[in-house]
Amino acid sequence: MTVIRVPVFPSATKLLHLAACLATLAALPALPLRAQEAAPAAQAATELLGIVAKNGRHAFQVEVMRTDAQRAKGLMYRRSMAADHGMLFDFERPAPATMWMKNTYLSLDMVFIRSDGSIARIAPDTEPLSTKVIPSGEPVLAVLELNAGTAAKLGIRAGDRVEHPMFKR
Repeated sequence: MTVIRVPVFPSATKLLHLAACLATLAALPALPLRAQEAAPAAQAATELLGIVAKNGRHAFQVEVMRTDAQRAKGLMYRRSMAADHGMLFDFERPAPATMWMKNTYLSLDMVFIRSDGSIARIAPDTEPLSTKVIPSGEPVLAVLELNAGTAAKLGIRAGDRVEHPMFKR
C-alpha cells in the first residue's frame, strides 16, 4: 500500500503542495479493482487422487473444493498449475453439473465423475475466460480440472476410474 503524507504549510502555499501531492498520486500505477485479482489466495492443502486408465495409474495432488464459496471461485485468477496437480469439485450428491471458465486464465481438461468414481465425460482444452456453459451430460458427483491436454497425453478416457475417498461414500 502506498501512503502519501500531506504536510501542513501556511495557507498561501497549501494549495500548491496539495496539487503536487495529487499529481504524484495520479502518477502511481493503477491498483486492481478487486483483491483477488491482485493476489490469488495461496494454494490450499492438497490430497492424493489417482486415475486408473488402460495404460496404468496416474497420480495427482488435488485441491478439493467442498463449499459453495470454494466451488464458485475454483481456479479463477490463477496463472499456472503444476503438471501433476488439479482441482476436484465435490458437489456432495449426484446431479447434472455445468461449469464455465469465467475469470479462469488456464485452459483446462474437465473430467466429469460419477458417484462410483467412473469418468462420465471429459471436456478437453476448455477456452480460457469463456462464459460458455460446459455440461456434464448426466448426473455426476464431482468434476476434476487438470491442465489442458493432460487427459489426452496420459490416455485418460470416459469409463476410467478415479480413486479418491470422495467416491467411497
